[in-house]
Amino acid sequence: VQLQASGGGLVQPGGSLRLSCAASGSIFTIDVMGWYRQALGKQREFVAAITSDGSTEYIDSVKGRFTISRANAKNTVYLQMNSLKPEDTAVYYCHAPPGFWGQGTLVTVSS
Repeated sequence: VQLQASGGGLVQPGGSLRLSCAASGSIFTIDVMGWYRQALGKQREFVAAITSDGSTEYIDSVKGRFTISRANAKNTVYLQMNSLKPEDTAVYYCHAPPGFWGQGTLVTVSS
């Protein structure tokens, strides 16, 4: 399984970005897909996940601001990020169990 992430960039505080992650290869059925992030000097942390039937989970700090969704027919997962804060600055990675990771996309929130 290969995961290709895109959509990062520089945005001002309060702005929005949408990340995408497309899965390819021996996909069959990927039940759970998710996003993690790693800020400079910090450990990678879970951000959000979604199952194939649409159940979602979020870290507390992004609830109400981020929305994870997926297009099963496209094997693609999205992360809509609104009301971005400087503390959201990190490299964002998409993930599919048991250990598949995308290459990471940098999100910088700064004025």
